[in-house]
Amino acid sequence: MDKTFDMFWETEVPENQLIISRTDLRGVITYVNETFAEISGYKPEELIGKPHNIIRHPDMPKSVFKELWDTIKQGKTWQGYVKNLRKDKGYYWVHATISGVYKDGELVEFKSMRAPVPREKKKEMQNLYDKMREEEGGPVRVVMYLPKKVYDRLEELSKELGISGEEVIEKLLENWQT
Repeated sequence: MDKTFDMFWETEVPENQLIISRTDLRGVITYVNETFAEISGYKPEELIGKPHNIIRHPDMPKSVFKELWDTIKQGKTWQGYVKNLRKDKGYYWVHATISGVYKDGELVEFKSMRAPVPREKKKEMQNLYDKMREEEGGPVRVVMYLPKKVYDRLEELSKELGISGEEVIEKLLENWQT
């Protein structure tokens, strides 16, 4: 279980800068600009060669990425709001425009340009994405305050079983239901 504050720390995308990246047709990063590296908390060489979903935040509904891939594979441009995960577990919001790059009429890669998102739009999208994930049966974002002895016991079980705190809770709930 993550009990750090970092996961709640937002990095603001500067108004006067664009985040730019390119990927191959499978979504593996082939290029990032310095702004992308800086905002995501990675060095460019840590991103190149990695799947773009290295920055996928768990708050993002799966259906958003399905729509994104369906759209760009059809040769169309996709635009939408994305919450990304920083290397330090913080996050940042962007408005993304993703489209194909063609050479001699053949799709060879994808490019993405991302811009800042106004605060009110971030709130609107967070609420929408929370609802979408819940409807999809995906992970639900919660903040819990546990008594110290309960937290300590979860940590002990996690270490004993070699699984995450969340998996310990899932196992306990499975056993409880049977």
